[in-house]
Amino acid sequence: MFFRKVLVFVKRDFLIESSYKLQFILTWLNIFGSIAIFYFIAKLFGKEVSSHLGEYGGQYFPFAFIGIAFSGYLAIALTSFSRNIRTEQMMGTLEAIFLSPTNAAILIIAMSIWNFIFASISILIYFLFGVFFFGINLSNANFFGAMIPFILSIISFSSIGIISASFVMIFKRGDPITWGITLFSNFLGGAYFPITVLPNNLQFVSRLLPSTYSLRSIRLALLQGYNYKMLISDISILLLFCFILLPISLLIFQYAVKKAKKDGTLVCY
Repeated sequence: MFFRKVLVFVKRDFLIESSYKLQFILTWLNIFGSIAIFYFIAKLFGKEVSSHLGEYGGQYFPFAFIGIAFSGYLAIALTSFSRNIRTEQMMGTLEAIFLSPTNAAILIIAMSIWNFIFASISILIYFLFGVFFFGINLSNANFFGAMIPFILSIISFSSIGIISASFVMIFKRGDPITWGITLFSNFLGGAYFPITVLPNNLQFVSRLLPSTYSLRSIRLALLQGYNYKMLISDISILLLFCFILLPISLLIFQYAVKKAKKDGTLVCY
């Protein structure tokens, strides 16, 4: 039953997205362009930060390449839930969806599966561009080692995304959660530069973010071949984020749906 409902949402979202063929083309061009920008930035400034990149192999472009790829994927986990809720509000379909007998937690997950499928295809193309056009060397990559922190990262960011969707469910606009986490994760989470270049007080803040451990462990697995045993400290912290955030997020979302139903605001936007 669960998979049938998920397939219904995936099919619906696929048909909607595939009807905008130009958007697909622009997405791939944007991927290529973002890689090219950092490729030439690395050519210009790469040696200036190499002293901070020793544990990742010493080169800036592979460091930035991994950061852009996976921070973009985690952004999907963070934003897709609230964006889908907002879309359903604007289309006037949210009430019909959440007045169905299906559990609200299952609905919010099913509504976002297509986003993750599309993001997975995008990141695959991203890596194909990186390897075949820009010479990224992944010969030492430990993909299994990267998969464990990657999955835990998705769960952590999805949990925050569900909390964000709860905010949108009640307040409709002005979501400070997505804005704040995105800003801090991009700036302090090591997406574009190693956190060791930051002052000590900001490095402390960065260690409170799941993206710091996500990107570091994924980079070490893909660029240096670390296995999950060598990444156990980062994996343990990501597990802690999952155990804390996931049940809290689902409880908050259940509360938000009940409140919206009680207040009669499911049809409001």
